[in-house]
Amino acid sequence: MKLIIAAIKPYKLEEVREALTAIGVRGMMVTEIKGFGSQSGHTEIYRGAEYAVNFVPKMKLEIAVSDAIADEVVETIAKTARTDKIGDGKIFVLDLQAVQRVRTGETGEDAL
Repeated sequence: MKLIIAAIKPYKLEEVREALTAIGVRGMMVTEIKGFGSQSGHTEIYRGAEYAVNFVPKMKLEIAVSDAIADEVVETIAKTARTDKIGDGKIFVLDLQAVQRVRTGETGEDAL
């Protein structure tokens, strides 16, 4: 099993969710986050004063999937979230040691 963590632009969330649902992903966790990478933030003007925005808003997706569809999930996120502009995000893939469904007690891939 794999845990896929992706940081994407907020306005791409719904499009990515729809694409993942279409390939069979049954659930994900979403968190609003702030961060910076290559873009290192930017400057904005508010009420005539210029100020630095060091952290850029992103959406963090956490998706637990079987090994069989992990590559397809990563490709789908990358393709759907891409804008070809700086700040499109990152995708991390980690090995998932165990999972348990709280309601039923199912473990492993049955719990996904």
